Amino acid sequence: MTTQATGAVDEAVRARPATALRPYVAWYSGYRQRGLAPAVHRGLPSPYLTFILTLDEPLVIAGHPDPAQPPGSYPTLLGGLHTSPALITHEGAQSGVQIAVHPLAARALFGLPAGELAGIDLPAEEVLGRLGPELRERLLAADGWTERFAVLDGALLRAARPSGLVPPEVGWAWRALRRSGGALPVAELARETGWSARHLQERFRRETGLTPKAAARVIRFDRARHLLATGSPPPRLAELAVRCGYFDQAHLAREFRALAGAAPSAWLAAEGPEEGKFRNVQGGAVGGAAEWEA
Repeated sequence: MTTQATGAVDEAVRARPATALRPYVAWYSGYRQRGLAPAVHRGLPSPYLTFILTLDEPLVIAGHPDPAQPPGSYPTLLGGLHTSPALITHEGAQSGVQIAVHPLAARALFGLPAGELAGIDLPAEEVLGRLGPELRERLLAADGWTERFAVLDGALLRAARPSGLVPPEVGWAWRALRRSGGALPVAELARETGWSARHLQERFRRETGLTPKAAARVIRFDRARHLLATGSPPPRLAELAVRCGYFDQAHLAREFRALAGAAPSAWLAAEGPEEGKFRNVQGGAVGGAAEWEA
């Protein structure tokens, strides 16, 4: 989607990566905004690692998921799975590309398990070395979004080094949780893997950064907030709660406050489709979740 008004630019372009990359990356999201009012956005918990390469302006994070991390400005950013929102600001302009990375692909793309990134944000070069800044320079030199996404396809395919170190039991448990929308109990996951619940929890957290129970919460929440943002009209909260596996509307509201830092109605009013103020960092205004799965 691209819209332009007098003195304003608002672009959001989403694309799937090359077929060979889809076990690692779900989608690319390019964004460019100019001439807007300054704004604050919540970077919400999601089932993807956050990999951002900015273009003209750095990403400014006023509050990280881990409150012990000080605010900062990031030309490139790599962040792990988390269970509380980040607070991102801009002064009327922002641009870049977000790469949604499957957490079990962290070893292949970044050389470390996603558990080592859990709840934190880092300059991408701290993990990728020169590849992060070099990729950003190549994106800046590219002519348009299609060429930028092609640059990412080539660079990430060359960087991918499948390690074979992710236990197949963890891979199965993660995929089962995703397919179920976060509905499978930990005891059932453990039984199917043949591991104890404690062993599954330890290995799962090392590879993803979350326990199976926390991952189920994030997956369920991610589905709910996408349905809330893309429904026309938005679904009733009681119906949404039933559809996404919450006990009731009150349970949905509690989880929204815990994971998004706001009630569902307040989040939708601030960042839903009518506003669309942000296009990056797991923004809710563009597209749905299942459509972009590998």
